[in-house]
Amino acid sequence: MRIDEEIQSSNFEDNYHKAVINISYTYSWINNASRSHFEKHNITLQQFNILRILRGQYPKPATVNLLKERMIDKMSDASRIVDRLVQKGLVSRCTNNKDRRAVDIRISEEGINILSIMDEEFKTRDFLKDNLTEEEAGQLSDLLDKLRG
Repeated sequence: MRIDEEIQSSNFEDNYHKAVINISYTYSWINNASRSHFEKHNITLQQFNILRILRGQYPKPATVNLLKERMIDKMSDASRIVDRLVQKGLVSRCTNNKDRRAVDIRISEEGINILSIMDEEFKTRDFLKDNLTEEEAGQLSDLLDKLRG
């Protein structure tokens, strides 16, 4: 559905304004549509993002600063998210052997297992393929890259 129909307004200053509204609306739409996938496993989108970063690092550890750099949502409080993941047993935290001030964070076996289950249950392409071809998804991604410069 077109953005002006979705928000029941066509009062845009110009196409740039309309594009920003559309991107914001679509971000929210994607989050709402995928929320149940994360809630089923008792994690948030931000926690999922950190788990995926840690899985990509595995078996090497990550630091909170590395997680902050790689997170999609730069406003997230990575250290608090890690605390919650530690409480759930999905990651572990230990002191770095070379630098006692640094903390190493690693995904646990349970964290890897949950991501594996989630990978099987939900494919991003399944979420998009009804409305976009793979080529269109590539074009959209290229346009978003161009937008960010």
